[in-house]
Amino acid sequence: MKLRILKSAVTNPWFNLATEDWIFNTLNPDSHTLFLWRNSETVVIGRSQNPWVECKIDKMEADDVFLARRQSGGGAVFHDLGNTNFTFLSPKADYDQDANFTIIVNALKKLGIDAEQSGRNDMQVGDKKISGSAFKHASDRSFHHGTLLVNANMQKLGDYLNPHPLKLKAKGIKSVRSRVANLVEFNEDINHETLSDAIIEAFCEYYQDTDYDDTTPVEELDRDTLAKEPSLNAYYEQMADWNWRFGKTPQFSHHVETRFDWGIIDLHMDVQQAAIAEVVIFSDALNVELIDLLKQTLTGTKYNRSEVKAKLAELDKAHPELAAQIDDVSAWLTNEMEG
Repeated sequence: MKLRILKSAVTNPWFNLATEDWIFNTLNPDSHTLFLWRNSETVVIGRSQNPWVECKIDKMEADDVFLARRQSGGGAVFHDLGNTNFTFLSPKADYDQDANFTIIVNALKKLGIDAEQSGRNDMQVGDKKISGSAFKHASDRSFHHGTLLVNANMQKLGDYLNPHPLKLKAKGIKSVRSRVANLVEFNEDINHETLSDAIIEAFCEYYQDTDYDDTTPVEELDRDTLAKEPSLNAYYEQMADWNWRFGKTPQFSHHVETRFDWGIIDLHMDVQQAAIAEVVIFSDALNVELIDLLKQTLTGTKYNRSEVKAKLAELDKAHPELAAQIDDVSAWLTNEMEG
């Protein structure tokens, strides 16, 4: 059985997550694979999470921060170039989660950092979390991926992962925040390259007393790889697609209420696959036609601030006699949605 080491030169999170899927689905059953990568500023949510609950979509869009949804479970995390991400892919029969953690712990020891596994998913130094993991399994193969905080911008982590207080009743998994620390707090000379080298060395050393090949080359992945692999490009298109990042959100409801000088609006939206599936509006407004038109317009619209704003703008043009009220609702509702 052979070892395989891959390292991404690309920092686009959709490319890197697509590469994970590509490796996972084309994995040689006779190999253990290590994949090392890092992302530009990104919020990565778990497969069953709601992006509107987990993060500030509007601020992310304004700051050109990526939103990515991974295939595995777990909570929301913020990535930037101060994170090093690792992925272990193995045949299921030879998958050893503890071995993967041991490799990372041994790599950190090489850099003078004493880390330990904490619970099933995390690693910590002292009482500070420095790594979180998630897992995925198929009938004949498994992967374990995680992130190591090297020199991440903790302020931005708080900026994007503290969601607005929306009145959302959401299904799915919500993240639990932990006390975290960067590895540079324990070794000021550590960086992505030195850490990657240490992980590769520890990976090879772990298997040196077995029949594994100890001359494993490091394969550098870049955009040329994407161009040469149709299946990888297909995974990339999926990761980048709005319908994957937002449309896979579990069903949720959003209730908002306000008072205008022309009446109260008490609005309930049921959202399925990131589209507004049902709208109920209670109101004491005198114009019943306005309420009916709002319900008709919002039903079927994507749960997206720009989409809602565009639909209400169309309604405004079609009914100029109701323009003032429609404008009021549009400004209020899109502000409440925050993304």
